[in-house]
Amino acid sequence: MAFTFFFRDLDPLTHAVRFLMNAASGRSRVRIWDAGCAMGQEPYTLAILLAETMNPFAFRNVQIFATDYDAPLLETLKESVYPWDELQRIPTELFQKYFQPAEKEGHFRLVDLIRQCIQPSLHDLLTFKPIRDGFSLIVCKNVMLHFQPPQRVEVIRMFHGALEPGGIFVTEHTQKMPGEASHLFEQLVSGCQVFRKSEATT
Repeated sequence: MAFTFFFRDLDPLTHAVRFLMNAASGRSRVRIWDAGCAMGQEPYTLAILLAETMNPFAFRNVQIFATDYDAPLLETLKESVYPWDELQRIPTELFQKYFQPAEKEGHFRLVDLIRQCIQPSLHDLLTFKPIRDGFSLIVCKNVMLHFQPPQRVEVIRMFHGALEPGGIFVTEHTQKMPGEASHLFEQLVSGCQVFRKSEATT
């Protein structure tokens, strides 16, 4: 389930950031949950997109809760050191701005500005319990395809409950919203799995 490189499948993340900026204007805190973050390429990509979109003061109030059930994968996220072959899709100006050489040859580390907004922790989605509530955005990509259909429905219900009113949910383009959960979210972008939480109850 590992997310293998940075800046992969950018369209849904870019749309999510745009909707998030509209909803988060004037808020003191923006909380995001990247569920199934693997080695951290996805939450760090999201953090870079937000850093480029928000003013520096507002970005300091962003918290990205990055969770996975695999402890060794989370260790890579915590170290925030990656080989060059995982970074090649990053635009040159962003790579130069947000990465610095690591001790190991051919590897690079995220700068502190990006690292500091990530809060990694162990979490198993199949407990069907969120790590907290009040999220503005939840991203869960390339994870639910490994679950049975009833499990997917329960996980999506959990995400609905963990989002704040009008919160955004993003999944991969191949993951269709199950019929049993379709009343919980409104699709925001045609052909892209970006959804807004509806007022329906689970």
